[in-house]
Amino acid sequence: MSVTLEDVRNIAALAYLKFSEEELQTYTSQLNQILRYVEKLNELDTTDVEITYHPITYADRFREDEVKESLPVDKVLANAPQKTWQYFVVPKVVG
Repeated sequence: MSVTLEDVRNIAALAYLKFSEEELQTYTSQLNQILRYVEKLNELDTTDVEITYHPITYADRFREDEVKESLPVDKVLANAPQKTWQYFVVPKVVG
């Protein structure tokens, strides 16, 4: 399988990109090189290779929830542009 100059023009048009003729030639060549590399990878025998769902195995590192004292209301509201009693004042967004 190879990519033609017309294929690259179509892809560019779909992506709303404009390229010069020189750039179109370059991208056509580069895309064909990528496809040749992928074809080369397809030649490898992977029958005994285990499927990899994620390249890095990791364990979630969650901590246990613990009850702590909340911040004091006056500190929380200290930098609020507008406040009323113990609440932030925000613009009305529902009609």
